[in-house]
Amino acid sequence: MKVAVVHEWLEHYAGSERVLAQILRCFPQADVFAIVDFLPEDERSFLKGHKITTSFIQKLPFVRKHFRNYLQLMPLAVEQFDLTSYDLVISSNHAVAKGVLTGPKQVHVSYVHSPMRYAWDLQAQYLRESGLEYGMKSLYVRWLLHKMRLWDANSANGVDQFLANSSYIARRIAKTYRREALVVPPPVAIDDFTPGQGARDGFLVVSRFVPYKRVELIVQAFREMPQHKLTVIGAGTNASLVVKAADGAPNITILPPVPYATLIEFMRSARAMIFAAEEDFGITMVEAQACGTPVIAYGEGGAHDIFSSTSSAPCTGILFETQSVESIVAALDNFETWERHLTPALCRINALRFSEASFRKHFMDAVNMTLATAGYGPVNDAPHW
Repeated sequence: MKVAVVHEWLEHYAGSERVLAQILRCFPQADVFAIVDFLPEDERSFLKGHKITTSFIQKLPFVRKHFRNYLQLMPLAVEQFDLTSYDLVISSNHAVAKGVLTGPKQVHVSYVHSPMRYAWDLQAQYLRESGLEYGMKSLYVRWLLHKMRLWDANSANGVDQFLANSSYIARRIAKTYRREALVVPPPVAIDDFTPGQGARDGFLVVSRFVPYKRVELIVQAFREMPQHKLTVIGAGTNASLVVKAADGAPNITILPPVPYATLIEFMRSARAMIFAAEEDFGITMVEAQACGTPVIAYGEGGAHDIFSSTSSAPCTGILFETQSVESIVAALDNFETWERHLTPALCRINALRFSEASFRKHFMDAVNMTLATAGYGPVNDAPHW
């Protein structure tokens, strides 16, 4: 079976690239396609020498720094990939990858990190945060996003099976494309995050300082609870807002991003990690659990998948109902009541459900089911899965 994997773009090794790495472990013989490839040499090892076929956008002016400005050309670009010789096409989609053209004898499985949030339900927020609420440029961007929505909805017809990284994203796929998706949680490098042996003290936030993360709410809540220590690690456009929210409170420490090994030590030594964002999934929550650390999180989005009790994974997180200071304060009080039950061993058990090996198994199960529905036999098991 000849396999093609279509990725959006290669710029940095981040969340969607971690998924791509595991897909390529399932299909090491696959050919890889991407809109553009500017991945640094020191971040390419996960590609295992795969040659990347890029689109015509790769050669356009100023593309290295400004390829996102060519969004209006990306639907056309992804449609120009010639995939006619492939039996199975796998797209890793958060923008346009699922729009590749396939024929009736080909099977197309699309792993969706999220439908285009800035084009659909978060358009108003995107325009507001980009300073594009008014003016001629705003009118152009609104028109462009309208055209992108039309194309995005239509291109969903070429997908045989959608896979979603959480039940939250599955609901967004149903709303956006009117299609059912199977949930396959993303891979987390569980082995990199292990419980520590030392004492735990204080609470921890690790996040980009951007509007939807709502880090300032957590900081404001701890300013009202001087008996609790909070360490906040991150950087971003909202940094001044986070610092202002702390208002010099002695129980709150704000740090810039730290080295990977140091970050893990912070996770291992915290009483709990706190998240106030509505996440598509929430990989950092699972990394915290792998370190044996409980989580206090806003109870929307992917947090429901991570902290739903099952026979094999008891609930090891405290969820709060609203993105408000009052709700976070109440969650801290609730955590103190249940803290002794949220043991490092139970947190670790919960995290193991989201390992890279678990992803590969569930991903291959979904692919084989789709192939069977299309009349193909299953892809045979192999040791590297």
